[in-house]
Amino acid sequence: MIELAEVLDLAKESGFTRAAKLEIDSIDLNPEVRKMCADNKCNIYDTNWACPPGCGTLAECDEKVRKYKYGVIVQTTGELEDSFDFEGMEETKVKHNASFDRFVNVLHDQGVKMMPLGDGCCSICKECSYPDEPCRFPDKAFSSMEAYGILVSDLCKENNMDYYYGPNTLTYVGCVLFD
Repeated sequence: MIELAEVLDLAKESGFTRAAKLEIDSIDLNPEVRKMCADNKCNIYDTNWACPPGCGTLAECDEKVRKYKYGVIVQTTGELEDSFDFEGMEETKVKHNASFDRFVNVLHDQGVKMMPLGDGCCSICKECSYPDEPCRFPDKAFSSMEAYGILVSDLCKENNMDYYYGPNTLTYVGCVLFD
C-alpha cells in the first residue's frame, strides 16, 4: 500500500504547482454540475465513456468514489498576460495535463488501485469506442471532476486550498482517489 506522503511527493515531482490531501468525505456530487454537462457546451456529452452518460449516473459515480479511502487534489496555476491571454491559458492546460499524465502513469506503474479525475475529458484514444464497444483502456481512462458532478471550487475550499490566485492567473485542478 502506498502512503499519502509518498503520493503527495509524487504529485510535486510530477510538476504540479500544489498538491494536498483530499478528504473523501468532502466530495459532493452535485446534480446541478452534472446538468451543465448535459448542456453539451463542450460537444462531448454522450460521445465518450468518461463523460456523461457513459461514466454512469451520479449514484453510480458516488458508489465508485466511496470505494476509496484516500485522495490528493492537484493544481497547476499559470500566470497570464491579461484575461485574453489564450496562449497562456493553453500553455497552462498543456502543462497541467502533462503533469497529470505523469502522475497517474507513475501510480499505475506502481500498481496503485486508484481513480483519477482530471480536468476535461479523457483523450487517450483519438476516437472513443463509445457507445458501440467497451472502453479500450478502462484501467487508464479517466473522467473529469465535473463529469462526476464535482464543483471544483467548492472541493478546493473544503480541502483548504485556494482556487483563485489573483488577477491574470488560471488554475487547473485534478484529483486522484486511491487505497
